[in-house]
Amino acid sequence: MQVFYATQFVLPLPPGHRFPMAKYQLLRDRLAAELPAIQLMQALPATDGELALAHTPGYIQGISDGSVDPAILREIGFPWSPAMAERARRSVGATISACRAAFAEGVAANIAGGTHHASADRGGGFCVFNDAAVAARLMQAEQARRGRRLRVAVVDLDVHQGNGTARIFRGDDSVFTLSIHGQKNFPFRKEPSDLDVDLPDGCVDDEYLHALEGALSELERRFDPGLVIYLAGADPHEGDRLGRLKLTWDGLEARDRRVFDWAWERGLPLAFAMAGGYGRRLEDTVQAQVNTFGVAMAYWQRWQNRRR
Repeated sequence: MQVFYATQFVLPLPPGHRFPMAKYQLLRDRLAAELPAIQLMQALPATDGELALAHTPGYIQGISDGSVDPAILREIGFPWSPAMAERARRSVGATISACRAAFAEGVAANIAGGTHHASADRGGGFCVFNDAAVAARLMQAEQARRGRRLRVAVVDLDVHQGNGTARIFRGDDSVFTLSIHGQKNFPFRKEPSDLDVDLPDGCVDDEYLHALEGALSELERRFDPGLVIYLAGADPHEGDRLGRLKLTWDGLEARDRRVFDWAWERGLPLAFAMAGGYGRRLEDTVQAQVNTFGVAMAYWQRWQNRRR
């Protein structure tokens, strides 16, 4: 299974910054050690033209050269640096490559990504560019050149609502945005997705999985995708600092398994990104993400067996 990374770009964050930058390298190291069938590949940066499929030229330029409005940087939560700009491009590039690989092999991943708070002209919530939005539109353009109309489902199971993705695709019937998230959690001003499922603080495994089952049924009733982009946030876990939900390890794994099985049953290629994770213990976030890759590897193997 092809997995794309940009862990060589580490943001120079000030001491005490709450974003867990170290989790990406830790995850890459764990995957290399524990899942040797994974093919780790360095992500290429998204070009200006690719980014412009979902973002305004002025915003792209501002991030590229550091001229972006300081108020937007405060919303993003990262100080500007060349490494910040390059990492943002490569995080998008990783999801683009994962989508292309998913068409070829059934499933592929981005170690980072899931930057769903970024909208067309601004970022927010540790999100600079919206990787899922850019990748969805680029895959549609590439398939259109082959004479095919591609419909994309973005299944966002990060604990925070995908407001940027919802805003970018508002009124676009070729992309279905599904977000299952904490009702009272960030962002406090939500943007309407095609399907939003608000969960109460303290939501546990059974309640969450029931909501997921209903949401996937509703998605299928209303939409017929040819590609799934899955945001597999670790932050619904009970040990997350910012999550406020109470999913166990088993609950998170059951969540992932249900999404992968749903796509498998319909023969849909699936690209996934790791999205959020802010465990009180960094090791818990990384473990949740390793578990997701374990589920994905079984799905990838089923695809390879199908193709033989």
